[in-house]
Amino acid sequence: MSTPVPVPSPLPWIPGLADWDRADLELVICNQRFPGAGLKSRRLILNKAAAGSARLEGNTLQLDVAPGDAEWALALAAAFDAPNRPAAADPSSRDLLALAARVGASPTSVLIEGPTGTGKEGLARLVHQSSSRRQAPLVAVNCAALAEQMVEATLFGHERGAFTGAHAASPGLIRSADGGTLFLDEVAELPLAAQAKLLRVLQEREVLAVGATRPVKVDVRLIAAGNRDLAADVAAGRFRADLYWRLAVFPLRTTPLAERPADIVAIAAHWLLGRAGGDGLVPWLTPCARARLASHDWPGNVRELGNVLDRALVLCDGPDISARHLLIDARAPALAPSATGLPLPGQMRLAEQESIARALATSASRRDAARRLGISERTLRYKLAAQRGNGREAANMVQ
Repeated sequence: MSTPVPVPSPLPWIPGLADWDRADLELVICNQRFPGAGLKSRRLILNKAAAGSARLEGNTLQLDVAPGDAEWALALAAAFDAPNRPAAADPSSRDLLALAARVGASPTSVLIEGPTGTGKEGLARLVHQSSSRRQAPLVAVNCAALAEQMVEATLFGHERGAFTGAHAASPGLIRSADGGTLFLDEVAELPLAAQAKLLRVLQEREVLAVGATRPVKVDVRLIAAGNRDLAADVAAGRFRADLYWRLAVFPLRTTPLAERPADIVAIAAHWLLGRAGGDGLVPWLTPCARARLASHDWPGNVRELGNVLDRALVLCDGPDISARHLLIDARAPALAPSATGLPLPGQMRLAEQESIARALATSASRRDAARRLGISERTLRYKLAAQRGNGREAANMVQ
């Protein structure tokens, strides 16, 4: 096994590169190769340039780095190097990820608490991927989205004829995660009856389907999460104390994005790297855009940041995202007062852009956004492509 070739230091146009861990990548700087140890299937190409840009083609990411773009280039490189890990640049976040990976190697149950939109599911996936169960399924369940009358049948399964409409038996989500991990998000929303049955699953390693007379053995690792103080719910009688102590064998806590500002650029890089266009161009955050993101306190945390970036992709007229494309306050209407002086077609176009941006910002996927808008996903893609073509005009109108 070969030893990685040291990166020359210093490189004034991209400071910090020499200290970056690149063991999983082959590095090419200005046409000079610096291979990592062993055979690498992924390549990072860095060039000094007058204008910044990024292009992703298969397992190769090329970054043209302009003056002032080193921070963004290194953030994209880190996201490319570890696409399946949560983004983290702040020391506290890195410590939390390291702890989650260590916990993952143990069989203990995990309770993840923290504000909404702070990456609890991403942390749960890291725990799963760090465990011996990584080859088995991770089944994620939002307990708050389960219909109250169907919670037990959905989680624990049911027999045919167990209730009206049960035309066929179902194993339930817990048995679907057999051998793997069950992630229960918003676990505090479970009714007390379901909590009692879940406790038995953890204690006896067996599940009794609705309408069944015999339990079935199950091997599941449980990760629970919530944005409420579960201990306070126990004190108030809303959550079973015995189940709480079964879940909270190893507690982890996520923190608001405002308390870890160094993560903002890292998260944005992960987010935008996954939105490279068909031509391979990766959206590029300009220095003014990064400064604008850094100046906001992000009450909606990572979810709000993702919404802002998705809205910017609608408004920008190319791969470059500048500060004018960032609609930070989601409550601010995209249709500015000055737009009322536009001809009717212009007002209608801006109203449509506002509706699409809101649907994208508040939907789990593009398909969900299209359904909420009452159009097909294909039509939504067409409209987004048309908006990109007129992005410069739209951006000027919303300033």
